[in-house]
Amino acid sequence: MSGARLATGSGESNVSTGLPLLDHLLIELARAGGFELALEIEPDEPVAEVDEAGAALGRALLPLLRPRAYGDATMVSDEALASVILEASGKPLVVSNADLRGAGGLGTDLASRFLTSLADAATLTLHVRLIEGEDSDHVLEAIFKALGVALRAALAMSEA
Repeated sequence: MSGARLATGSGESNVSTGLPLLDHLLIELARAGGFELALEIEPDEPVAEVDEAGAALGRALLPLLRPRAYGDATMVSDEALASVILEASGKPLVVSNADLRGAGGLGTDLASRFLTSLADAATLTLHVRLIEGEDSDHVLEAIFKALGVALRAALAMSEA
């Protein structure tokens, strides 16, 4: 069975999506955001695993985010610099200037698929801006780290 559990804490994670790159990115998201993340996805085709990972994390976030909570962050990974701004708007939407088709060898935009599934399940509006970056692995890492920090800010607002 697929699912995710998320709590603020040490940043320690147990992630198994079937895709080593996605596992790494989600661990970086949790570490940057200071989350304890447990996420396991049933084996499937890689694209389905990316979609389910985003949806599982979104379902875990939905009850934790109060309406209109928001967060933003800009993070770096080597030469890459990315910014994520999000709001628990109730209107799922992803707006991004990053085109990462083929990154991670999937033949699809892993980040876009994951973020769309996450936004749909958690009803988030997400804006992702790639400010700088050439290496797709570094760009992905910067995006996921920025997403983790932005989520931490939105969760802190929801707890206040």
